[in-house]
Amino acid sequence: MKNAFYAQSGGVTAVINASACGLIEAARKVPDRIGTVYAGRNGILGALTEDLIDTSKDSDAAIAALRYTPSGAFGSCRHKLKGLEESQAEYQRLIDVFQAHNIGYFFYNGGGDSQDTAYKVSQVSEKLGYPITCIGIPKTVDNDLPITDNCPGFGSVAKYVAVSTLEASLDVASMCSTSTKVFILEVMGRHAGWIAAAGALAVSKTHDIPLLILFPEVTFNRTAFLEQVKEKVESHGYCSVVVSEGIRGVNGKFLSEAGEKDAFGHAQLGGTAPVIADLVKNALGHKYHWAVADYLQRAARHIASKTDVDQAYAMGKAALEFALQGKNAIMPIIVRKSSAPYRWAIGSVDLAKVANVEKMLPQEYISEDGFGITEACREYLQPLIEGEDYPPFRNGLPQYARLKNASVEKRLAETFSLTG
Repeated sequence: MKNAFYAQSGGVTAVINASACGLIEAARKVPDRIGTVYAGRNGILGALTEDLIDTSKDSDAAIAALRYTPSGAFGSCRHKLKGLEESQAEYQRLIDVFQAHNIGYFFYNGGGDSQDTAYKVSQVSEKLGYPITCIGIPKTVDNDLPITDNCPGFGSVAKYVAVSTLEASLDVASMCSTSTKVFILEVMGRHAGWIAAAGALAVSKTHDIPLLILFPEVTFNRTAFLEQVKEKVESHGYCSVVVSEGIRGVNGKFLSEAGEKDAFGHAQLGGTAPVIADLVKNALGHKYHWAVADYLQRAARHIASKTDVDQAYAMGKAALEFALQGKNAIMPIIVRKSSAPYRWAIGSVDLAKVANVEKMLPQEYISEDGFGITEACREYLQPLIEGEDYPPFRNGLPQYARLKNASVEKRLAETFSLTG
């Protein structure tokens, strides 16, 4: 009987631990088929450095509490495995660690770059002769993994952004006659505008909010934007703007790019909101306020979407079940059966088809003027934010899980030096 390795990768979410919960609980129900579930401390780095966590040391109640706990319970990382030909030492190290701890199952929970890592690890069996069953588990707030209808982590961010846009807009509306007239909320989304689009859910028959969305899929047009802001302030007294961090100007460059790169080689973004705010002030003279949702949007488990929590848990559980069925080099996905009423099922896709592939917001989801969403987009987004799944509260604060994260004794004499 083989043990399993599970790790979290990339930016964490409000519900990634729910996927961990789903997988670990499923494994505990079949002790005759799966041995110990080891978690990698800080993602794939835990495997490379033989820094493993023994999840069996935590009680069933502690593991169950992961379902309502945000962030990454075992630590995450941004470390991109190179190709086998470029860095065979890393892959040999993985095999050495897997062999030392009798690991025959590899589960990697992350987004596009992480699924690339999962795919590369799945090739170890074929190219280096070590039998390993490898399953990717989808996660990304950006909602940009292909083929799956949506990604665990996105629904809760979408809910947070929609709620924040609504509440902040009501605040501005109450003060606009003598104070702030424009509010700008910057949200995540390097290339895909799914999160920004979710802000439009704040607009309803009950709340006719004058709102503009700035998508990375739409080249930022300074003149058109300012005309829209001017018109909305004149007609409503105020205007709210939800801007994706990844919007680009006519020169193709991000409006806010720090010039730095992350571990995956992506440009470091942030600070788009103040750029837009300065533009509004200089061109129109309006008083403004801006905010950057940043970590708040992906950490807000207190207002998570129940749909999102349920799907995240289901993806972890399905990953374990697929592995026991003998499937390899795949990722479980969410298949939408209908939007009204909302029904979904679980499917799967080859890792080779999702690794390093981004799903952008379709053109038919963006309004003709480029500053809003269509009804088709609203129909897609609405079910993903629905339902509440509150964590338990004590003394006014949510009570989140704190695991023991007990270290596994190292069995390899040599250490491993990470090369970046």
